[in-house]
Amino acid sequence: MPRARNVPATRKRRKKVLKKARGYFGNKSRLFRYAKDAVDRGEAYAYAHRRKYRSEIRQLWIVRINAACRAEGLRYGEFIHGLTKINVDLNRKILSELAIHEPDAFKELVEKAKTALAA
Repeated sequence: MPRARNVPATRKRRKKVLKKARGYFGNKSRLFRYAKDAVDRGEAYAYAHRRKYRSEIRQLWIVRINAACRAEGLRYGEFIHGLTKINVDLNRKILSELAIHEPDAFKELVEKAKTALAA
């Protein structure tokens, strides 16, 4: 009995891996044996870094808000505490955008937070 090989499925699987490995350096983009390992590792890092990205972006927003607050003479933690006291529910992304693009509106928020902290 002749040996049955599923060549079309094997070729399809290998082409799929080599397509994902485009742009990799050297044998990793040309040979299936090396491309498979590189693609597996790359996908594992991509999965982890999609999650890590969110925390890094939040940290960036906090740094921007802190810098804008300190220019107005208030620390970040005090600013957030003041906003919660006056029930302002703006997330850090919006606060960061306000600090960059609408500095006058951000100054008003800082002043309101200051008065809430003083009271």
